[in-house]
Amino acid sequence: MLRTHTCGELNANDIGKEVILCGWVGARRDHGKLIFIDIRDRYGLCQAVFIPKESGDAYINAQQLRNEFVLRIFGKVNRRPEGTINQKLSTGEIEILVQKLEILNPSATPPFEIEEELNITEEMRLKYRYLDLRRKKVFNNFILRHRLYKIIRPFLDKEGFIETETPILTKSTPEGARDYLVPSRLTPGSFYALPQSPQLFKQILMVAGIDKYYQIAKCFRDEDLRADRQPEFTQLDLEMSFLDEEDIFSLMEQLMQLIFKEINNIDIKIPFPRLSYHDVQNRYATDKPDLRKEFHSDFAFVWVKDFPLFKFNTEEKRWESEHHPFTAPCLEDVDMLENKPDKVKARCYDLVLNGTELGSGSIRINDQQLQERIFKMIGLSKQEAYKRFGFLLEAFQFGAPPHGGFAFGIDRLLAILSGETSIREVIAFPKTSGGICPLTDAPAGVDEKQLKELGLTVKKPKTKRRRVK
Repeated sequence: MLRTHTCGELNANDIGKEVILCGWVGARRDHGKLIFIDIRDRYGLCQAVFIPKESGDAYINAQQLRNEFVLRIFGKVNRRPEGTINQKLSTGEIEILVQKLEILNPSATPPFEIEEELNITEEMRLKYRYLDLRRKKVFNNFILRHRLYKIIRPFLDKEGFIETETPILTKSTPEGARDYLVPSRLTPGSFYALPQSPQLFKQILMVAGIDKYYQIAKCFRDEDLRADRQPEFTQLDLEMSFLDEEDIFSLMEQLMQLIFKEINNIDIKIPFPRLSYHDVQNRYATDKPDLRKEFHSDFAFVWVKDFPLFKFNTEEKRWESEHHPFTAPCLEDVDMLENKPDKVKARCYDLVLNGTELGSGSIRINDQQLQERIFKMIGLSKQEAYKRFGFLLEAFQFGAPPHGGFAFGIDRLLAILSGETSIREVIAFPKTSGGICPLTDAPAGVDEKQLKELGLTVKKPKTKRRRVK
């Protein structure tokens, strides 16, 4: 056993105990012949003192201690002297009189101090992310993510959902954002794609009779980055059979109400307002309205529904899906698909929180012929549709139930819950706004042997020669 206690749990009730603590040196202070250190781990911080006569060799060894050294200390819990109690710390009434010291690992001088308020670049923080994560403010964001998962899973389990994993290596079906492609060594010239979402697989799970599916899913999109975007991100993905929009609305409202109560002790009123796309555009000139002032609420949820099914791509002179091509049209609008596509409404919906799109979903198409019509409307020939989505169309021949789903961004929700302005603050190892990982220096080149095994050659961009004046 390396330790008997963590650095944040000792208090006045432990006075007189012999303890062993492990952690990092958070600070060192020399007061005459006395040496004080703060020893820190993920649970908190505790003051330790080295006294020449009582600490013996430990006192001599303590003279070489520097910030971020990893230690193991053996000592006795004492009450702090009068006037030195720190009420801000849970351990502020006590200190450890060190009797033995083991330096488990020294540390180089950190490139920045491990303190709450840092005046350094984001790139520097991400390059030394393992040091950045030692800061309590940063670390607490990942405790928050852990707590969120602990709320989600029991809730969905109680509602009858089955947590199911879907493939990461899948087929490229480009619609919307660009896919990340992975070359196949065993099938030269062929590629996998990393999933933009588990969309097709979760629909096939409904055909299989799973009835209620969920997954905390990793998704990948090769798109330009913003504060609320990353090339890889996490979403809560759900799909259900034999339901309508109101069933999904009710489920998500109950989940959000529980999350905000458990994490921030805030009572969220449900049901959330339901507004049509037409109404929010007319009233707010956006489909992501921030209704906090209007509803006098720190958090304002709203469902936006009845989006157009199609939008016209003026550059390519064709109709394309407003959300994705698996969204069902409103039943009363099906007859207008070919003649009045601009009038067709979709059975899709967005959940907006404080002006941010938290997630979206739709009732899906479960009829093969209707799905083929939609593909034709967005410019896919029957041959091309079957080349890309034949496995889904074939599955629809074998009794596909009515189904629909929803997905919301875990990272976006965590940023709102924690009061952060960027989702990079709630992701353990995020990319910069340029898509770079300063820690690992990814993306990076690969050697010629790897390329040869994959049957690939890399065409490097030409660099312009500088003119000599």
